Amino acid sequence: MPAFTNENIWMAVGFTGQVIFGLRFIVQWIATEREKKSVVPVMFWYLSLLGSVILLAYAIYLRNPVFIAGFSLNLIIYLRNLYFIHFHHPSPPQDPNADPAGCEGDGST
Repeated sequence: MPAFTNENIWMAVGFTGQVIFGLRFIVQWIATEREKKSVVPVMFWYLSLLGSVILLAYAIYLRNPVFIAGFSLNLIIYLRNLYFIHFHHPSPPQDPNADPAGCEGDGST
């Protein structure tokens, strides 16, 4: 039996996706150990995205609707998190002594 059958190639694709998807936890663990607190590095989301894309392709090949639905929904979450990381910057911290109504120094007194 040839080693490079269609089935074996797709099996390798599935295992590759699973390894990449699993690496995200190792990356998160190392980052947490370095920071001495729970952190989720950006690489976690990229590995999640890449692993999910590969596993989604494998699920489509298998025609497995349960895994297709699960990995499709995951992609939305991972892309949304990456969007917030790269394009949605938090507002600068507010001065705690500032007038919240914005009326300070308006000359009304």
